Amino acid sequence: MNLTAKEIEERLKVVCHKDDPFLLACQRDERKTVQKLVEKWLKRYEMEQKAKRQFDQMSQYERSLRQKGYRNIAGIDEVGRGPLAGPVVAACVILPEDFYLPGLTDSKKLSKQKREQFYEYIMRHAEDVGIGFVSAKEIDELNILEATKKAMCLAIQNLKRTTPDYLLIDALTIPVSLPQMSIVKGDAKSISIAASSCVAKVVRDRYMVELGKQYPQYGFESHMGYGTNQHLEAIRLFGATEHHRKSFAPVREA
Repeated sequence: MNLTAKEIEERLKVVCHKDDPFLLACQRDERKTVQKLVEKWLKRYEMEQKAKRQFDQMSQYERSLRQKGYRNIAGIDEVGRGPLAGPVVAACVILPEDFYLPGLTDSKKLSKQKREQFYEYIMRHAEDVGIGFVSAKEIDELNILEATKKAMCLAIQNLKRTTPDYLLIDALTIPVSLPQMSIVKGDAKSISIAASSCVAKVVRDRYMVELGKQYPQYGFESHMGYGTNQHLEAIRLFGATEHHRKSFAPVREA
């Protein structure tokens, strides 16, 4: 092979299969630089195949429901049950049948950069997305479990274009007259729930960043309202804001 390592690197970028003749030729090339390029390609390929297999496995609930005749399958998840401040936010996401986003999983397992990328992709390609906010004041009035269910119901109500005919919900059942399935750790088992987890996380994080600009002494933009040492010390020094959950012990007892 008369190509330089740089030329080989460029050509490998468009190789998609392990049995590609060009890749096979590279594997026979004895140059160490070329072997490193082959090794890099194989590693990326295996990661892509793993992501594809994961996506296929996480689509099993949606596939099964479509086989039963359901079409508008909504994934629902929430973010923000544990923080000491800020709202609980739920998202309801309806994905098209041909939706494909390998690597999408539980939002907590994704980097901030990857969540942002996936959020933009989901918002562009989803059939519909609804968001439900329940404030700290309402959380104190209702309790966090009921507030979470309310946020999920609001997310369904705030869908703009589509009415779901089946709900896949992360670990909860909610009081709506729609068929539904509660899936424990659903954000890692259902692609629709994973999408809603990602959307809810990004929406809430952006909200907390804005809250941090209003209350710079609390550092909301860094801890998102969770009970870090920094946050607990700020509550002790400055007291609680209207966005703090007064029914949560660390706030109540500060």
